[in-house]
Amino acid sequence: MVDVLRASTTITMALENFPEIIPVRSLEDATQLAMQHNSILAGERDGAVVDGFDVGNSPLDIQKFKGKSLVLTTTNGTRILEGIKGKTLIGSFVNAAAVAEKALKIAEDHIEVVMAGVNGNFVIEDFLGAGEIIFHLQNQELDEMALAALMASQNPEKVKEAILNSRSAYGLLKLGFESDIDFCLKRNITTKVPLYEKGSIKDLKE
Repeated sequence: MVDVLRASTTITMALENFPEIIPVRSLEDATQLAMQHNSILAGERDGAVVDGFDVGNSPLDIQKFKGKSLVLTTTNGTRILEGIKGKTLIGSFVNAAAVAEKALKIAEDHIEVVMAGVNGNFVIEDFLGAGEIIFHLQNQELDEMALAALMASQNPEKVKEAILNSRSAYGLLKLGFESDIDFCLKRNITTKVPLYEKGSIKDLKE
């Protein structure tokens, strides 16, 4: 699952300080679970930090927190995870090489790269983030969509320009999250690979 701005990036970086992340769809469930588990509570709606939460969906701000578990709810990324069956890896620019390597090791048949999008609609940043992951899978048989994403993602300057001019980035810029966008565009800065399984996210270490 790829949600570049920002759930995939935030989840990946959060694994540096949290051994477990619990993604939740609704604000109410997130608040209740955080109280039950005595967890840090993180989340956003339409990019903005939720009132009363410890932190938003920021890959930079999340690194200031540490604990046994993190409860996270986002507008798109956590919603997508809830609908996926079986083992799911979470990737973005920051861990593209690592997530591709692990996907090849655990795949039983084929690898499907799912773009989160926004409210069910295509967004360019997830398409380009998927392309960066596919770059590390290009020795495999790729369909035409995968080939298009691969080719589109290989010029870092054009990728940055396209994402900075995207609707998602514009919304985050209005909220003051320019640093988050820049961070989300960093490539392969971590080997953390989030694995979502049975309602929980942990680092896939093997």
